Amino acid sequence: MFRLLLLLSLTCPAIASEERAREIIDEMEQLYRGDSSDATMTMQVQTPNYNRTLTMTAQSFGKDYGFFRIQAPKKDRGVATLKRDEEMWNYFPKINKVIKVPPSMMMGSWMGSDFTNDDLVKETQLIDAYSLALIETEDEYKVTLTPREQTVTVWDRIEYTISKDPLLPLSQAFFDDDGEKIRELTFHEPKEYYGKLMPSILEMRPLNKEGHLTRIMYDDIKFNVPEITKDTFSLRNLKSRF
Repeated sequence: MFRLLLLLSLTCPAIASEERAREIIDEMEQLYRGDSSDATMTMQVQTPNYNRTLTMTAQSFGKDYGFFRIQAPKKDRGVATLKRDEEMWNYFPKINKVIKVPPSMMMGSWMGSDFTNDDLVKETQLIDAYSLALIETEDEYKVTLTPREQTVTVWDRIEYTISKDPLLPLSQAFFDDDGEKIRELTFHEPKEYYGKLMPSILEMRPLNKEGHLTRIMYDDIKFNVPEITKDTFSLRNLKSRF
């Protein structure tokens, strides 16, 4: 790959820049995923009117499969979300019902947080859905992601900032069609999980909603778990009661 990048840099700097940006963003997307992953997380939702804390488990397989299940508080225990490719379902144990999330609801709030359903479905597809431009400083990479013509999104662009040493995400800023920054995702407190260094806290702040903040804290995460396969991500398992 290095020899390819060197050749590209000599023949077409713009192509080399995008290729390097794709490598960087792909590595960032792999941070929380691996071939498979099994995590426990705490999510805090802050608003001017109330605060809410959820603990949950999360599994993934590749970039196309995701599973989230709430463990606490007791009134929400068992509520779950299944993601397969670009499709998504929610399960509500109190009514024993699975509801498929329609495309019209993808920009809706996930679990009452400042993350959207679309964030869960599209979060690992940045390098496929966007064109990338790289600016490099002494300490950071700054990648601007612009939607490809066929990409359906509400964002005019995403600005992604990554530290060089260590190579870790710092922030993502989301801009609307008017060029206004609407929300910002920031990454904090790098920790080592089984030999893998990654930010342990993610904070999503909508800039058009004063006093709103969602914080996700990784309590633990394991990678390349043999027990997690494609079969884990079935509608039958979605309805499993815990």
